[in-house]
Amino acid sequence: MSAPVLYESHSHTPLCKHSVGAPELFAQQAERRGLRGLIVTCHCPLPDGYSADVRMSAEEYPAYIDLVARAREAWAGRVDVRLGLESDFYPGVEPWLEKLHARTPLHHVLGSVHYQIAPYRDRYFTGDVFAYQQTYFDHLAQAAESGLFDTLSHPDLIKNEDPARWDFARIQPFVERALDRIAATGVAMELNTSGLKKSLPEMNPGLAQLALMRERGIPVVLGADAHRPSRVADRYEEALGLLAAVGYDEVNVFLDRRRQPIPLATALASLRPAPPLPGLP
Repeated sequence: MSAPVLYESHSHTPLCKHSVGAPELFAQQAERRGLRGLIVTCHCPLPDGYSADVRMSAEEYPAYIDLVARAREAWAGRVDVRLGLESDFYPGVEPWLEKLHARTPLHHVLGSVHYQIAPYRDRYFTGDVFAYQQTYFDHLAQAAESGLFDTLSHPDLIKNEDPARWDFARIQPFVERALDRIAATGVAMELNTSGLKKSLPEMNPGLAQLALMRERGIPVVLGADAHRPSRVADRYEEALGLLAAVGYDEVNVFLDRRRQPIPLATALASLRPAPPLPGLP
């Protein structure tokens, strides 16, 4: 087993109102899985109470920073805990996010298009599922072009809107158009293992989109989207296998908002097969 190199690059805190467990518990599982570190990326506050039921408020943002700082201090020398953020993208939110991201140094900023959130649906869903899928991928590309994000998270999440009507061959031209735009920006994309637990049970993105990303040289970051400590680095071995299957030879982490590549073989050798501790949420 080689030295720890990987991070959990997508994790949450109870401040988002749908995650359980303090960052210290996430760090504990990160150590057991052989990770070098944990980047906490909870859901950002947004203006005008936008989807306030699934994210911290603007007033809670300082508490979030302190929460991560305490975990970093508690695990110093064992697990490298870093502050990040998962920020929603929709057209018009850019000025708010630019100011938010500048308030304190961040290590990894995820850009997400959450099609399922009520304010987003109210603006962009007309009842036509295929049109909604196209809008989603256009907004992903716009997110990359905004320059606000390091990585686009769970970048085919829209397939869970109506799995019975997800036809990748039909949407592929729109996906490829978006990926061309994303590739031109240099922004990374995430392979998110939590997709295995969604209504269409495969990683986000699926293998076909992952192969298109590889063709365009788009860097990939791993994330389990952990909303509970037991899911830290969940199915990372399987995810690394998928990357290898489509031709990737490296995976990436972001620290200080700078991408750091890691050879796949090195990443795989560093992981420990550690199930969650009994009683860990």
